[in-house]
Amino acid sequence: MNIIHFVSRITVQKERNVRQGFEAVNSHRPKGRPHKALVTREKIAQAALTIVGEEGYEKLTMARIARRLNVGTSALYNHLSGKDDLLALVEDAVMGQVECSSLHAALEATPKISPRAALMSWATSYRDVCAQHVPLVRIIALTPISGAPRTVEMYEVVARVLRRAGLSNSAIMPRIVALESFIYGSAYDVHAPEDIFDLPADSEVRAPALVDARRAFLPAAIEGSEDKRNPFADEPFRLGLEALLSDLPDEKNS
Repeated sequence: MNIIHFVSRITVQKERNVRQGFEAVNSHRPKGRPHKALVTREKIAQAALTIVGEEGYEKLTMARIARRLNVGTSALYNHLSGKDDLLALVEDAVMGQVECSSLHAALEATPKISPRAALMSWATSYRDVCAQHVPLVRIIALTPISGAPRTVEMYEVVARVLRRAGLSNSAIMPRIVALESFIYGSAYDVHAPEDIFDLPADSEVRAPALVDARRAFLPAAIEGSEDKRNPFADEPFRLGLEALLSDLPDEKNS
């Protein structure tokens, strides 16, 4: 065997070994794209809500979401433009928690509930959801709904119920905004301290009407209670909501 032939055989063997090694390595790699995307907007939203529930909105960061999803932070920016986009995404996920079944029931061919009762139920759920996400209320109030499909769907159903109740098209948006304003403020009331309407010692002289009104509204049992829930949250909310919807029919087949 001459030297040239010997070197050629060694070269061919090396190439064969390299090729076999490459094929062995690649045989362990999954072919094609993964069956499920590691990161989606839905997964980001769920991870964000989990963080908010466990640690609060002040701990909601892109880095924490990335760690929760076991990906690099840069992977999130394939789906989000930044923190504002993240908050809009979370807003839409939160809107998905609002109970809208009563609205749909009011729109059936044979309604199971009146428009007024349906809107009362929806608004109460909306208030309760917002009360769980108070730091997000400002974002919800100031962010255009164009980037929040669930919010658009929710308000479409609200608009249809208001139209079913007899409101003209020009009266629907003002009513929705009025309800929104009341609901957002009421969400804050849920967390107000129980003593928010405590009065100074000389109030019997300086504010006698207010003293009488407070005393009539708050029975002694509530004043002496250790329950820290604001007693001015629920009953005033119900009263205000009834006032906002009082002109709507309370019959199922309106």
